[in-house]
Amino acid sequence: MPSGDQSPGGGVSGAHISRRQRWSLIALTLMWGTNWPMMKFSLRELSPLYFRALTMTGGALWLYLYYRAKGVRMLPQGTEWRSVVTLGLPNVLGWHTMAILGVKELASGRAAILGFTMPIWTVLLGVLFFKVKLTKRIGLAALAVALAIGLLTFNELTALTGKPLGIVWMELAALSWAAGTLMMRRAHLTMPVETLTVWMLILASICLWLFAAVMEPWPAWQFSAPMWGSLAYGALINYGFAQIIWFGLARHLPPATSAMSIMAVPLIGTASATLIVGEVPHWQDFAAMLCVMTAIAAVLVPPRKPAI
Repeated sequence: MPSGDQSPGGGVSGAHISRRQRWSLIALTLMWGTNWPMMKFSLRELSPLYFRALTMTGGALWLYLYYRAKGVRMLPQGTEWRSVVTLGLPNVLGWHTMAILGVKELASGRAAILGFTMPIWTVLLGVLFFKVKLTKRIGLAALAVALAIGLLTFNELTALTGKPLGIVWMELAALSWAAGTLMMRRAHLTMPVETLTVWMLILASICLWLFAAVMEPWPAWQFSAPMWGSLAYGALINYGFAQIIWFGLARHLPPATSAMSIMAVPLIGTASATLIVGEVPHWQDFAAMLCVMTAIAAVLVPPRKPAI
């Protein structure tokens, strides 16, 4: 389920999209891609858990007010709270906490590449635990992801400032998102998905404030103007407008279109990182990106139907 730094995990019905939907999807992909170096920029002046808690809280409140004004039922009832907690742990708290710790350790483009191995982990977990058939496509995707991780791990281990722990954080984040996606697919929800997302963000925000208070020093809250802009981007764009656009598209994106959007996010993240935080990608980054894009295409782009 998309939230925060995530992209669509697969489209649904619909063979074509309108021009308005196409431009919305382009905007959404740019927002999520650019968010990776924006996070890295913010960590220059604010510790990762406080950054995540602050932007997630702002985004959750903004979404709550928006959807309440639209007439969406915003209060879970009875056993719906159980779904908020069980689905929120891997989809929001796990993914967002471990991803920001990974971004702290790695170049933002590299973190984006590793983070977007999540659709492949979803399929592999399905093979291991839910009897999904192991196909040649899934095997190719697993091999491509292993090669991508190997390329970046080798580069981190051989670099003087290499931080391979960041790779561990990013893959744990991707696994958490993958597990949450499988749980979402099997959940029987009786509340609007907008309500579920908002309350998962609210509860995860509370946890993050507690984690930050225990693990990090209290910030001075004296930031530069670009830093305030970056925080506003995280709260209003990444957790706000991007989510609103996604909810408007989710029921209509064809699977192939959704897959193309996912593949573009780490590419945009790596490219925009050069402008935003001055990161220069190496050949290993481009090779790993190609591997991950190949893996995503293998598991998400539907095979062509034979001509009759």
